[in-house]
Amino acid sequence: MHDYQRPPTLHRYAPRAELELSLREGQFRLIPAGQFLTLSFSTVWDKSLFDLLAPNDGSCLVIHNTEEFGERLHRAVQRTLPSWAGIDGEVEYGARAALGAAFTKTLAEAHEHEWQFAWRPMTPQSRLNPITIKIGSIESFAELRGRESYAA
Repeated sequence: MHDYQRPPTLHRYAPRAELELSLREGQFRLIPAGQFLTLSFSTVWDKSLFDLLAPNDGSCLVIHNTEEFGERLHRAVQRTLPSWAGIDGEVEYGARAALGAAFTKTLAEAHEHEWQFAWRPMTPQSRLNPITIKIGSIESFAELRGRESYAA
């Protein structure tokens, strides 16, 4: 288990169609980063992140029950990739993170306030490919919000 606290809400800025699938089916795409497959969120509401992460048809998926979400996500990845190890935590900027290189980014990226989920193979892989995971509907504890419709 983990000895840290997930933030009270997680925010994912992306095109609306992608986030509608995330809300309705719990569909998320894990992308390669180094020797990990990752999925990143922001711990903050920030209108500037719409421009950066979803400039045209951007929406924000707001997850209110981050514990439920995180546990369901880890279980789904474990079923799909049984010989992989997963962890999630806060990204650190400008210095090597305690969780390692996958959680370390430059100071220039600090405005993103990332919370990242990452999985690595237990045996070395020459190549990692993106994969899509489905955890089932998260509509009971998440919602889509537009740039102008956010109320904390």
